[in-house]
Amino acid sequence: MSGVYLDAAATAPLRPEARAAMLAVLEAGQANPSSVHSPGHRASVVLREAREAIAGALQARGSEVVFTSGGTEANNLAVIGLALANPRGRHIVTSAIEHPSVLESCRYLERVFGFEVTEAPVDRQGRIDPHALAALLRPDTTLVSIGLANGEIGTVQQVGEIAGAAHAAGALVHTDAVQAAASLPVSFAADGWPGAVDAMTIASHKFGGPQGAGALLLRSGTSIEPLMHGGGQELGRRSGTENVAAIAGFAAAVAESARQPGARALALVAARDELVESLLAAVPECQLTGHPTERLPGHASFVVEGVSGESLLVALDVAGVAASSGSACAAGRDEPSAALLAIGLTPELAQTAIRFTLPAPIDAETIAEIVRIVAAEVRSARARRP
Repeated sequence: MSGVYLDAAATAPLRPEARAAMLAVLEAGQANPSSVHSPGHRASVVLREAREAIAGALQARGSEVVFTSGGTEANNLAVIGLALANPRGRHIVTSAIEHPSVLESCRYLERVFGFEVTEAPVDRQGRIDPHALAALLRPDTTLVSIGLANGEIGTVQQVGEIAGAAHAAGALVHTDAVQAAASLPVSFAADGWPGAVDAMTIASHKFGGPQGAGALLLRSGTSIEPLMHGGGQELGRRSGTENVAAIAGFAAAVAESARQPGARALALVAARDELVESLLAAVPECQLTGHPTERLPGHASFVVEGVSGESLLVALDVAGVAASSGSACAAGRDEPSAALLAIGLTPELAQTAIRFTLPAPIDAETIAEIVRIVAAEVRSARARRP
């Protein structure tokens, strides 16, 4: 077996439609969409059409799409920009299992602007209780930022209910939908799923578009303080010449993902559940992390007692299976995952984490081979113990 890629949560494989859209822009000749000449107008049309395509797929308005360099920049813009532009107070509510780009933005606001950040607790399956979060809201809470789904353990949150409580208390709501939007039928419409949030982050490469492009969906009429200053592109919300080719690929990938998302999600769920059930049955040392059903369709994450996650990844890679140990944005760090610690795992067990994220359904033969590799590595680790 070779060439089995199961790390879509880090980056999904590039879709042919995205590649074709990018090549069309590049072959037509590079131009600045802000220029008034014909090549610039052509680039401007590509940019406008891409904006409308993404807005249409997510039930937003074109004017609500703010293009960025990716999910990290969009999360920074959302957290810092919304907090500074809407000074109802200097209190933010988030959770311990958010993406580093959210948590580090909150810490920046604490350090530089004197904000206070409260982290809502999660249970052992990574769920946030909306009622418990509501109890944390205060008269000076200006922003609630909760991810729609966690990329490490796959758990999907009740963001709509959280948004309702936050809005009732007068706070704005941002959700990081980078992981969820590519595999679930997410809508930015006020009456859509997950609910009426004020801002939502998405990223191109999770949809199968190119890396280096993303967007913040920002509800019309919501004030935001720009982080990038300059020529006033993106209606003054994010200055800098847009990456037209990448944005064209981004839009093509989003449009393709929006085709029959329910059917695709069901197929991923079936493959995911077979993988989970097979591993848990064959390898008693395996423990599923995250909620068993309220999780991303193609997401299966485990800790494997007695064997390091790194050794499992190496064994899988040698056999031609690409998986990961968690968030690619934290790769290379020695400390255990903050998200895994937040759900109650010990540091030792957290460092045994392994994650399979499926860009497409996998067959029974592939699942059997994964189970065989993991079981063999566990046996080997057991034999090496003194």
